[in-house]
Amino acid sequence: MNSINRRSVLLAGLGVAGAGALAACSSGSGSSHGTASLVGPDSEVVAATDRKRKSNGRVQHLTLTAAPAVLDLGGGTTAKSWAFSGRTPGKEIRLTAGDTLAAELSNQLPDRTTTSVHWHGIALRADMDGVPPATQAAVRAGGNFTYRFVADTPGTYFFHPHVGVQLDRGLYAPLIVEDPKEPLSYDDEWIVVLDDWVDGVTGTPDEVFAELGHGMSGMDGMDMGGMGMSGGSSGGASASPSGSGGMSTRFMLMGAESKLLGGDAGDVKYPYHLVNGRVPADPDVYRGKPGKRVRLRIVNAGGDTAYRVALGGHRLTVTHTDGFPVRHQQVDALLVGMGERYDVLVTLADGVFPLVALAEGKNAGGMAMVRTGSGGAPKPTVRPKELDGMIMSADRLKAADDVRLETKKADRVHRIALTGGMTRYDWGINGKRFDMNRPAADPFLVRQGERVRLDFVNTTTMWHPMHLHGHTYQLGTDGPRKDTTIVLPKKTVSVLLDADNPGQWMLHCHNAYHGEAGMMALLAYQG
Repeated sequence: MNSINRRSVLLAGLGVAGAGALAACSSGSGSSHGTASLVGPDSEVVAATDRKRKSNGRVQHLTLTAAPAVLDLGGGTTAKSWAFSGRTPGKEIRLTAGDTLAAELSNQLPDRTTTSVHWHGIALRADMDGVPPATQAAVRAGGNFTYRFVADTPGTYFFHPHVGVQLDRGLYAPLIVEDPKEPLSYDDEWIVVLDDWVDGVTGTPDEVFAELGHGMSGMDGMDMGGMGMSGGSSGGASASPSGSGGMSTRFMLMGAESKLLGGDAGDVKYPYHLVNGRVPADPDVYRGKPGKRVRLRIVNAGGDTAYRVALGGHRLTVTHTDGFPVRHQQVDALLVGMGERYDVLVTLADGVFPLVALAEGKNAGGMAMVRTGSGGAPKPTVRPKELDGMIMSADRLKAADDVRLETKKADRVHRIALTGGMTRYDWGINGKRFDMNRPAADPFLVRQGERVRLDFVNTTTMWHPMHLHGHTYQLGTDGPRKDTTIVLPKKTVSVLLDADNPGQWMLHCHNAYHGEAGMMALLAYQG
C-alpha cells in the first residue's frame, strides 16, 4: 500500500500547518559547494518575487477531492483506483493568464495515505509547488490544503501528486492557461491526455515499484545481454522469466526496444494505454466539421511510456511545447515523453479518423477518434501510415523569437549525470540516490539573477525525461523552451535557464519509478 512507502512513513505524522517550515532556512552542501544557506519556500524573497507576477485580480476557487474511485475505462473495463472527483483524467482547470487559482485539496484517500498536488510546468511561488517534504508537509488523510498562486504564463499544463508513485494512479488532470491576446487562429480545441494504466487492473503502482526495486541482479540464469533492460546491453531479444531464480516478473517488461528512444523503451508492463481515460475498444470521440481548424493540446500523463502520436489522414502543425511557442513545423507524428506537452493545429478532413498514441517500443497503444462525417469506426489496433512519417521530437524544434533567451555567458554550470541501471535499480543523479529524509542535503546551488547551464549527461543505457520545477529552460542556444526534455542513452543535452524564481525546486526523471528510486535532486537558491 502507498501508506507504507518511504515518503508517507516520513510524513504520516505531519499536518499541513508547517508547510514552509520544513525547508525554511535550511542548509545543504553540494559535493563542491561547501555549506550554504538556502532560500526557504516561505522566505520573504519568494513572497517578493510573487508580488511581481502580473495578476489581473481575478480569483478562481475550486475543490479537488482525492478519493478512491471505480473508474469506467470504456468497453466494460473498470479499474479500482484513486481519482479527483471520481473521474480520470480529472476535470480540466481553465484559467486566463493573470488569474489566481485557489484550489483546496481534500485528501480522502484510504489507509492514512498522504498526498499533494504538483502543478506541472507552472512557474509559481515555491511554497505552492506541492513537493513534500521540500516545499510543504504532505497533506495527511482527512486533511486539507489550499494551493493559491498566480498563473501568469499561458500554456498547456497538468497537475498530479508528488508523493511516492501516486503519479501512476488516476490523480491527474489538465490545466490550461489561456492567453488573453491569443495569437493563434482556430475554431475549436481538443485536450488529449495520454496515460499508461496498471492500477486496479493487474496490480497497483506500489506493487510495480516493489518488484522493480529488486532489479535484475537476482535473476539467476537469465541472459542479461539481449534483454533491452537498462542494466545490460540493448540487444533487442525478449527474455523469458523462466530461470529467473523464482523472482516474479509480473510487472517487469522485457525486450521493449525503440530506435527513437535509443534502445530500452521502458520497464513496466501496462495492460492498457488510455487516451482521455478510455481504452481503444471504446474510444473517446471528438466530433467536428470538415475544414475546421482545431487546436490539440496533448499531455503525456504516463508513468513509464513515451507515445508516438499521429492523426490518421492528417498532418500536424506544431505550435507549442511545454506551454511555450515554437517556430511552426508541419509533421506527421510526435514523440511525447512523460511530462511533456505539445500543442498542434490540424485542419479536419471529411470522415472518421483514428488518433493513435503508439506506446513507443512496447507493441501496444491507445486510440481516440475524430468524426467529421459518415463512416465506420477504425479498429482498435489501427496503425496509420503517419506514425512512420516525419516524427517530431523537441530537439528538432526552435523557440519562437519572442521567447528565445537572450544570448549571454552562463554564470554557473552544473553537470547533471544520470546514473544507475536496471541491474540494481539504483537510479540516481551524479551517482547518488535522492534521500527524502534529507532533501536539502546536497543541492545544485544557484543565485537569483544568474544564467545557469545544466548539462544532462546520460551515462545509463535508458532514456530519461528530465523535468525541472518552477522554471523553463531552453534547449541549447535556440531550441525550444521546455520544462521536461528527453535525454537519450549515452547522450548529453545542455539547457539554459535564468534563475528568476527563488526557492527549492525538484529536478528529476519523470519516469515515476526512476524518480522514486532516486533519480531526483534539488536545485536550490542560495540566500
